[in-house]
Amino acid sequence: MIKMEKVSFRYENGERGVFDIDLTINQGECVVLTGISGSGKTTVLRLINGLTPQYYAGALSGEIKIEGKDSKEIPFWERGKYIGSIFQEPQSQFFSSELAGEIAFGCENYGFSRKEIIFRTEKAIRHFGLGALRESSLDVLSGGEKQRIAIASVYAMTPKIYVCDEPTANLDEESAKKLSLTFKKLKEAGHTLVIAEHRLSWLQDIADRYIYIKDGKIEWDYNQNQLKALKAEELVSYGLKSFCCVEANKLPMAQAQGSPLLEARNISFQKKPKSILKGISFSASGGQVVAITGNNGAGKTTLATILSGLRKETSGELYIGGKKCSIKERRKKIWYSANDTGTQFFTENVYEELFLHRKDSVHQREVAQEILKKLRLYELKDAHPFTLSGGEKQRLSIACGLISDREILIFDEPTSGLDGYNEKIISEAFRMAARKGKVILIITHDNELIRGCCSHSFQLSS
Repeated sequence: MIKMEKVSFRYENGERGVFDIDLTINQGECVVLTGISGSGKTTVLRLINGLTPQYYAGALSGEIKIEGKDSKEIPFWERGKYIGSIFQEPQSQFFSSELAGEIAFGCENYGFSRKEIIFRTEKAIRHFGLGALRESSLDVLSGGEKQRIAIASVYAMTPKIYVCDEPTANLDEESAKKLSLTFKKLKEAGHTLVIAEHRLSWLQDIADRYIYIKDGKIEWDYNQNQLKALKAEELVSYGLKSFCCVEANKLPMAQAQGSPLLEARNISFQKKPKSILKGISFSASGGQVVAITGNNGAGKTTLATILSGLRKETSGELYIGGKKCSIKERRKKIWYSANDTGTQFFTENVYEELFLHRKDSVHQREVAQEILKKLRLYELKDAHPFTLSGGEKQRLSIACGLISDREILIFDEPTSGLDGYNEKIISEAFRMAARKGKVILIITHDNELIRGCCSHSFQLSS
């Protein structure tokens, strides 16, 4: 089905890439690519679906065969007929502003009949339980909801091969379980699945093999039993997350101890005809790390954008340091790192990004260097933000928040796209910021992160 022989690829104007990749994936197999962020997993996926070097330029050598054909002989437009791609940032593959149009787009692009397009679109909407989102604009949906739509749009075209980059990065536990069942059915139907993933627990009933990539090279290829036999310390040394579902600690509800630094009073938000938030109240003191949890679509990101002054509440009030805070004042006092890292970088390199909203000084440069080293980004300080891997972009977004002078920091799904090794580094960085008196709010579905750094929690219900 897929065969790579002595494949190497180096991105244009850079040293990053993959080297001497020998990999065979048989029809109907589910193969998981894993390894720390930036190791080359996404590059392997791009080599399979043809985005590299067609879209991401660079030097390619070796041979890649798809269904027995040399990939160089397969027109780029034709490859999409039998290889469906699901990206780490789902909105980057959207072409429509509404649900049915997005799911139908691929089918329309390949000239299916109107009757066939309607049948496939409706089947995908039913299969993924997306009917309630039919009237919603895609740009107001949660990250998890967008991910489900991206997967449904590929499902509608019934490709033979599914190539997925961190498909559960923004999904809650229940949605990840549903996706697991969907992929299991696809595998049973003979489809080939190639999945780059750090979150391994949902794959244990699906995956046939796990390919560990380090520094652009395949280090090992284990089957299900071999991976399960790894000891806990070995998983840690490889930067892998737990192979089993992890339960979050039962934490006290977010409530200030003494005078609150942050206090939300009866925050509500309505976007007709839907009421997204109803009477949300909580408080937090400096030094607290608060996990904001809830299912996809519960309103977590909406709450974050209201708190940070990017959106106005329908009703309610926000207090910072005991004083009622306007929208304008919130933007100055609260830092928000969005889940969509592709939309928040504006400079030519990683180092400049940290100083976009700050005055440059000898002291601040020392602080910036310390943060970059702590988050394993110092070697990339001169790289353009858009050349970074998904996990590296995530860490850069966190670094920008940590170096800011804001007392309240909000991070939206900060570990989506991060391996276990870097997750521990991020957990320690959050704890350190809290020890300096900051309030840290973390929107997350990641129970391992909650166990690693959170002191309090606040759950939103749908």
